[in-house]
Amino acid sequence: MVKEMKVNYELIKKEKNTQARKGILHTNYGDYATPMFMPVGTLANVKTLTKEELKNVGSGVILSNTYHLWLRPGVDVIKKAKGLHSFMNYNGPILTDSGGFQVFSLAKKKDIVEEGVTFKSHLDGSKLFLTPELSIEIQNKLDSDIAMSFDECPPYPVSKEYMKNSVERTLRWAKRGKKVHQNENQALFGIVQGGEFEDLRKYSALKTVEIGFDGYAIGGTSVGEPKDVMYKMIDDAIINLPKDKARYLMGVGEPIDIIEGVIRGVDMFDCVLPTRLARHGNAFTKYGKINLRNAKYKEDFTPLDECDCYTCQNYTKAYLRHLIVCNEALGGRLLSIHNIRFLIKITEDLRKAIEEDKVLEYKDNFLKNYKK
Repeated sequence: MVKEMKVNYELIKKEKNTQARKGILHTNYGDYATPMFMPVGTLANVKTLTKEELKNVGSGVILSNTYHLWLRPGVDVIKKAKGLHSFMNYNGPILTDSGGFQVFSLAKKKDIVEEGVTFKSHLDGSKLFLTPELSIEIQNKLDSDIAMSFDECPPYPVSKEYMKNSVERTLRWAKRGKKVHQNENQALFGIVQGGEFEDLRKYSALKTVEIGFDGYAIGGTSVGEPKDVMYKMIDDAIINLPKDKARYLMGVGEPIDIIEGVIRGVDMFDCVLPTRLARHGNAFTKYGKINLRNAKYKEDFTPLDECDCYTCQNYTKAYLRHLIVCNEALGGRLLSIHNIRFLIKITEDLRKAIEEDKVLEYKDNFLKNYKK
């Protein structure tokens, strides 16, 4: 497919009781309603699932990882395949993260310098060096629909002095990345940092908007901070972001966190959580997470949940438990289908609640069940 435009966001409705909003992402592969949950396909696949299964659970945008694809199969291989969509045969929008989160988990503080970051490959220990320019150049070649700026994602907690210096560096890196961004049909999102510090979140947001991007992400959350701190981080950033651009909360996938994010005005979420939980035999349900390895499910011949997914329509907890305890790959696949559908269904329900101005009522009803 020949691309003709960048992804762009259209605000449709703001809920009257909260900051929640419904919108549309216009893409070359169709229009997708927000709020949305985006499954993560780190290595150009959402683990164990086919594109047909992703479409059946309601997926729109999916993620791939710049760092991992840079190492394997290599960006030149994907470019020769005519881009990431063609390479993985996914006829839908793709967002590539910058690789920054993975890089900083592998790097030491002393190896983060103005030019970029030196770190060791998780594959063979070889020394690698990634810069803002290289991250953007790789994403240009991958030809994703949305590319992310290369930012520093500090751990929690750090001192205010460290965070201030980190925010300034991220802003300089954002300018450098934007300067070399050459793919005219690829949207580029900026990332707001600032940790738990309200003034730094505000400063980072305003300065990132001043640089000018096609959308904005809130980074540095879900890195070990308490829930109340995370929600305040979102509040402090989002109030300073433009209303006519998409807002993306990075790496957040707990059901209650998605709901709280939507209440605060977030449009897009991603997380590896649903597939990671599935591989370990865990499933989201209306009444909270369950572990299928538990013996009480051995003779439970009911579905996982009141759910419209393929797994719940065809299999019982007893059978799923059997697959999990026998280490059959199908067990993780079926739980992945359900867990991704569960989170996507939450965003679908929230869109309906926004239309009816009933988001807080939806939250209350959800939590009454989920916390049982």
